[in-house]
Amino acid sequence: MRRILSLVISVLTVGLIPMSASQACSRMKPFTLDELFDNAEVIVRATAVKYAKAPDDPRFMTTAVPDSTIEFRVEDKLRGKNLPDKIILNGYLSDKDDFNDIPVPYMFVRPGGRSGSCFANTYKEGAQFLLFLKKTGEVYSPNISALGPTNEQLHSDDDPWLVWVRNHLSTLAHKESTSALVTDGILQWLVFHRSSC
Repeated sequence: MRRILSLVISVLTVGLIPMSASQACSRMKPFTLDELFDNAEVIVRATAVKYAKAPDDPRFMTTAVPDSTIEFRVEDKLRGKNLPDKIILNGYLSDKDDFNDIPVPYMFVRPGGRSGSCFANTYKEGAQFLLFLKKTGEVYSPNISALGPTNEQLHSDDDPWLVWVRNHLSTLAHKESTSALVTDGILQWLVFHRSSC
């Protein structure tokens, strides 16, 4: 009887572990690039410089929000107003690269974010990253799109992901200005026709 009970508990435990692990990092709906760009108030190319606050225990790393923070030097401001030259983000420093392994445009987070909380929180010291951020008060966070490419490491100043994002931002700006022109034209037409009646 004990053996059967032990076997049942083992089967239940094994069955629950994958389920809870998959629930720890899942989405309700598929990722879209619109979600990434709509949720990002700030987009910058930045270098991970040093710890602003080191981890309390360097032997322990969480996939959730770390207690440590990293200072980033902003190299290039692609979106956002009145941005500082330094940004602080929760995270861990590493000496290892963590490049995305899928083609551009990225539709999935880099390997470091594919488990746990669905966000990569480790940054190679001295490496550049393209950061999609939101701001709450004075605090910035890349946690804007679960399993999305919100903080990808770049190979260079002309990394294909950086080039693609620049081009996409240019396309979005053109669409917005064209939309504004059409809206203004319609309003002017309505005002003119209303006044001539």
